[in-house]
Amino acid sequence: MSDPVAEHRAYAPDRVAFGVVTVSSSRTLDDDDSGHRIEELAVAAGMNVAERLIVDDEVAAIRGVLQALLSRDDVDAIVVNGGTGYSPGDVTPEAVHSLLDEEIPGFGELFRVLSYQEIGAAAMLSRAFAGVAHGRPVFVLPGSPKAVALAMETLILPEVAHLLGQLRRDDGGKGEREG
Repeated sequence: MSDPVAEHRAYAPDRVAFGVVTVSSSRTLDDDDSGHRIEELAVAAGMNVAERLIVDDEVAAIRGVLQALLSRDDVDAIVVNGGTGYSPGDVTPEAVHSLLDEEIPGFGELFRVLSYQEIGAAAMLSRAFAGVAHGRPVFVLPGSPKAVALAMETLILPEVAHLLGQLRRDDGGKGEREG
């Protein structure tokens, strides 16, 4: 009997190179605890961080940074943190959604379930989500170090190589989705 998940994982790369983007008007690379935590967890899992950046809470600035990362050959996946709440300055979802080719609805759903287990009903205020842009996974997370650790440890790091392998898979159209 075949194991479809194991078969899918056969396409996964051994290492994934991340672009890490912190959305903040007040942070610097030195005091960016969440960006540092993402990088630390990725490296500990045997992954690479090709670039770590801070960008202002402005739609055009966020889009510009993401478009630059998506054009690079050395970035396989992007993790964005910050600006996902409901404050007037929280514009990350609006900036990122327009760049996506498709969403990964299960990511946001699972993230909020896991967050609920840790922080209760406040988890529903998170607009965390993920999608695919130019054949690369893009994960959008809240800016707290606990939230990024939760997402990285339980969702992103266990599955990003699997997802990337599926996105890069060339199976002669057998696995194509109908739309």
